[in-house]
Amino acid sequence: MSLKHSYTLLAPLYDLIVNGPTAGMRRNSLRRLAETTDQTILVSGIGTGLDIPELPAGPAYIGLDLTTAMLRRAQRRVGHRNDIQLHCGDVMHLPYADEQFDSILMHLILAVVPVPERALQEATRVVRPGGRILILDKFLRHGERAPVRRALNSVIRHIATRTDVVLEPLLAQCPQLQLIEEIRLAPGGWFHQIELRKTE
Repeated sequence: MSLKHSYTLLAPLYDLIVNGPTAGMRRNSLRRLAETTDQTILVSGIGTGLDIPELPAGPAYIGLDLTTAMLRRAQRRVGHRNDIQLHCGDVMHLPYADEQFDSILMHLILAVVPVPERALQEATRVVRPGGRILILDKFLRHGERAPVRRALNSVIRHIATRTDVVLEPLLAQCPQLQLIEEIRLAPGGWFHQIELRKTE
């Protein structure tokens, strides 16, 4: 099953599955966008737009997602806001010019796409030098065995999300990125809040 197909099917259930367990983490992550007036921010993998109510006014946002079913739900959350545009596209092949964005928000997307290093490389390409990539996602620790999560990955990766992604190999593919902050969150430190900066 392709990612586009599976998330088209999951769209009606996505909020019910994801919102409760991740709402607090996403809200805390979005606080990092405070005082970003006049920036252009890409929300890479905006999904059903769960983050939209918490996006602070000031920046101009472009939200991109692979499936129109998810974007239809995101559009309802946009409502009358005129600072958010929604685009259909692939985070592994972003339809944007180099160095176009001041910041990129990647919530719960690197552990979803088939090739997470490609998604991070594309984010690196389109963010301006000195710009930030703000990530919230599930990562295994470097060298962590996690046999249950790795075994689960062989099935669940074809339906909804990966459970075997490790951050360090992704960063190795993006030498322009500097790790500014990494915070391990509950439950069990599986979710990480990460800030990366693109070097000049």
